[in-house]
Amino acid sequence: MKPVILIVEDEPALVSLLRYNLEKEGFATLEARDGEEALLTLAEHPVDLVLLDWMLPRLSGVEVCRRIRRGKTRNLPVIMLTARGEESDRVRGLNVGADDYIAKPFSYNELIARIHAVLRRIRPALEEEVLEFAGVALNTATHRVTRGDRPVDLGPTEFRLLRFLIEHPGRVFARDRIIDAVWGHDVYVDDRTVDVHIRRLRKALNGPGEPDLIRTVRAAGYALDTPAAQGLSG
Repeated sequence: MKPVILIVEDEPALVSLLRYNLEKEGFATLEARDGEEALLTLAEHPVDLVLLDWMLPRLSGVEVCRRIRRGKTRNLPVIMLTARGEESDRVRGLNVGADDYIAKPFSYNELIARIHAVLRRIRPALEEEVLEFAGVALNTATHRVTRGDRPVDLGPTEFRLLRFLIEHPGRVFARDRIIDAVWGHDVYVDDRTVDVHIRRLRKALNGPGEPDLIRTVRAAGYALDTPAAQGLSG
């Protein structure tokens, strides 16, 4: 799955240029035209990085960033885009939790480089072909999965499901967000189908004597967690 970038910007022409350049680079994109829409989008869709304009209708970019850092999205990478170039403004943006700051007008090559740098630093799994967690290795190029020295045989849906979870370790996802990420927005899949594929993934992933890495959270959803973290959460 492609890393998803949320573009929060109220200038339609700039949104179109950002979307074109990001998608050409291999990213998927979502859009929000004001601060409130940005927060609603983050509540409804898995996102890997936010490009956040400073000056927005309804809710400023600074306030959006502050709220991102307070909630379940607190570890989400944020790059602020702004026409404000004063050092005090850059410091303010970084102080509320932005991971990077780029002033308009900017080079798209520089922006793409900054995005990759932030993802490498904060979410290295998105920049690698082999994703690893707690002894599980998933190769995005060959579609092979191993746990320790044991090969794990997964169907296409279970592979996409594991990839989504391993890219967001420890984070609990509701079934509807898993459906959007694994099956897509335009496909009807009910909650029971998610449960069936979680069971299949568990069966393939967990060999004899191996701890279950998939945590079920009643009335909330599923997460990929270490046994130690699951014990602490319980």
